[in-house]
Amino acid sequence: MQTLTIKIQFFPDHPELLRQLSREYIHTVNVLTEQAEKEGSFPKVTTKDVDAHLPSAVLNQAIRDAKSVSKKMKKEGKRPILKKPVYFVNNQNYTIGEQMIAFPIMLDGKTRKTRFRAMVTERDKNLIQHAKLGLMRIVEKTGKWYAQVSLSIPVTKKKNEKVMGVDLGLKVPAVAVTSNGKTRFFGNGRQNKYIRRKYQQRRRKLGKLKKLSAIRKMNNKEQRIMKDINHKISRQIVNMAIKEDVSVIKLEKLTNIRQTARTSRKNEKHLHTWSFYQLSKFIEYKAKLAGISVVYVDPKYTSQHCPQCGTKNKARDRKYVCRCGYVAHRDRVGAWNIMKAPVADGVA
Repeated sequence: MQTLTIKIQFFPDHPELLRQLSREYIHTVNVLTEQAEKEGSFPKVTTKDVDAHLPSAVLNQAIRDAKSVSKKMKKEGKRPILKKPVYFVNNQNYTIGEQMIAFPIMLDGKTRKTRFRAMVTERDKNLIQHAKLGLMRIVEKTGKWYAQVSLSIPVTKKKNEKVMGVDLGLKVPAVAVTSNGKTRFFGNGRQNKYIRRKYQQRRRKLGKLKKLSAIRKMNNKEQRIMKDINHKISRQIVNMAIKEDVSVIKLEKLTNIRQTARTSRKNEKHLHTWSFYQLSKFIEYKAKLAGISVVYVDPKYTSQHCPQCGTKNKARDRKYVCRCGYVAHRDRVGAWNIMKAPVADGVA
């Protein structure tokens, strides 16, 4: 089974009511965990024992969340205080339909399963049809409301032994090499750099004018653009893996990515905001849905070792030249060595 989360935007008629219910949910979890801390164990409570202005199904979920937080508190030795408003609904108590979602809320002191107009994409519909639905998390972000729904989707893993290595970078966002030598370059590093620079200059101007709200909107827009680019690149990579009948994709382990990524001083500011992690995760979940495993390797020296003789050399700009006569694009060398590298301990 592959687990992923879809995000559905919806449009409440009375957003303040949802804000109130979300605050009540978090307050209830905090009260119960505080009580557990005082008593030394989590209290045996039902919805009848807890004074909260929440639908009973949602209150049941709040009690389960409080138990989970209490266990974590015992393990880590401190009680986390939850502050961000949120509202969880289990899979038996919500419905997702044609451009709508419905879940229980408290209205005039009574529980009502309420329908909300929503934006359900064709992709989300297809995923929901083949998935087991999990928890739904209701959140507000910058004035917009979203239902984040957990899905478990059955997948069949491929049994062949073809491998693909993927090297992530700035000038070339991604390079993929398969074990039979097929190579493909993905994305446009110059275009990404231009987008980053353009929005950075605009933020600088707005910052001088103290227009913080406009800066936030611009940040959100830039993130949406880069997210869309990462979605397209990851889809192209996984489509190539499917076409080449790849069973395993190897990616760089992302710990200390800023130290291992190849960059210059001029590019450091772009690297700081570059979404390596997001791109990796997009590749990972798309690959797993296609039955392709994803593993992580140590990226150290992957751009320096010669794939032909193993000698360690430093590439000059984009060109890698070895004394043995091997010549290639440095990022292809990186992808090839990632494909051949042993799996790193732990996960990225």
